[in-house]
Amino acid sequence: MLPYLIKPNILPPLDADFRPASLANRQFRLKVDECGQAAQLVICLERADGSISRNESIIFPEGYPAFIKNFYYVERLVKFLLWQYGAWRIFIGGSTVIADHLKKLYSPAGERKFDYHFMSSIYEQDFTIVSCKVEETPKANETSHPLGRQTDGCRIGFDLGASDLKVSSIIDGEVVFSTEIEWQPRLQADPLYHKKHLRQAIQLAASNLPHVDAIGGSSAGVIIRNRPMIASILKSIPPERMAEAQELFTEIGNEMGVPIEVANDGDIAALAGSMSIDDNRVLGIALGSSQAAGYVNANGEITNWLNELAFAPIDFNPSAPIDEWSGDRGVGAKYFSQQCVFRLAPKAGIKIPSDLSDAQKLKFIQKKLDAGDPAAQKIWQSMGYYLGYGLASYADFYDFDHVLILGRCTSGQGGSIILEAASQVLKNEFPQLAQSIHIHLPDEKNRRVGQSIAAASLPRLYRR
Repeated sequence: MLPYLIKPNILPPLDADFRPASLANRQFRLKVDECGQAAQLVICLERADGSISRNESIIFPEGYPAFIKNFYYVERLVKFLLWQYGAWRIFIGGSTVIADHLKKLYSPAGERKFDYHFMSSIYEQDFTIVSCKVEETPKANETSHPLGRQTDGCRIGFDLGASDLKVSSIIDGEVVFSTEIEWQPRLQADPLYHKKHLRQAIQLAASNLPHVDAIGGSSAGVIIRNRPMIASILKSIPPERMAEAQELFTEIGNEMGVPIEVANDGDIAALAGSMSIDDNRVLGIALGSSQAAGYVNANGEITNWLNELAFAPIDFNPSAPIDEWSGDRGVGAKYFSQQCVFRLAPKAGIKIPSDLSDAQKLKFIQKKLDAGDPAAQKIWQSMGYYLGYGLASYADFYDFDHVLILGRCTSGQGGSIILEAASQVLKNEFPQLAQSIHIHLPDEKNRRVGQSIAAASLPRLYRR
């Protein structure tokens, strides 16, 4: 059941076993096409509001010698689509055998039980896979809506990461104050910790404004109507106190007496990119404590997709690193975040002091990078090669012209090294994509606090 494992032309210097999903999937489609008997497979993903995303692909037909290759390919395809779009129900049209295989994997006790329970939780109904004929699959029904771009008045923007909390004060679109505050929310079981630190940050930002008209926020996780349904920064909070944590943003808005709007950090990353280049069709990728991603479509709007690419596979190496939260291998969080830096540091011969916080550990290695340490450079060069192959995979699923990379891992020399390495991969392996995809790296300030600035533009002001 292993995929076609293709050795890339450009190997990350610290990961000789990297086998990109983009190359494997391309090889699979080529082999299916060459067999001359391709069967159609349709995957439809339904969300709670009735919106539906549709994917059509080709697979080996039943009875064909390579039919078994379908299982790995389709499972990884479903995995990607599930975290790109989100769904409480998936329709598999074209193969009952494959549908039954997926039902076993994506079940309460199956190999993908994390995905099953996650989707069941955020959509508040049991995750379900339905087998049907191709002609019985539902039609696509996508929705989108405008996001942010409000710059009038005195605004506060915040961005909640797992290592630091960023906050900005903005007057009519001009930043008058911004800072980063270290915290460790993922280790805290008491939601009062989160409330205390966010309140203090908001008060600090407010002290730099004549008054506060609105607050906009960016946060990791799935945010629905300003409520974090599931988020890595809340992962230690017990279930019986999650309802308390989910009211955090609403309480802040009520205390301040102003409108508040909070969105997923990935969507804010894409919004920041769209605002900075004044164009649409933007895929935003934030390389922070984890990976965040978001998408602004051709109309300058966001969809109701999840875009949680931290859980989407980009490496098919059977021994790829395991994400400790989802239990899956080769997913984005281990390649496009500080987790990647910490994972590769020992391979580069860099020993990180154990008594440092995650934010301090990253700074420790970044100091070596900015000082020209060749070992540290290999870490960021590896991340850039990962990104090049990752973008080729993302291009199979998203229609984008621009990619914005930002986040703490792109600070200092890191961002330019990642951009150069990713561009090298695209030019070498995917020349057509290299001509159509434009990778953008914001200035140093916006790389670090750009999301909090973009988040401030989310709410519309109350009429006075």
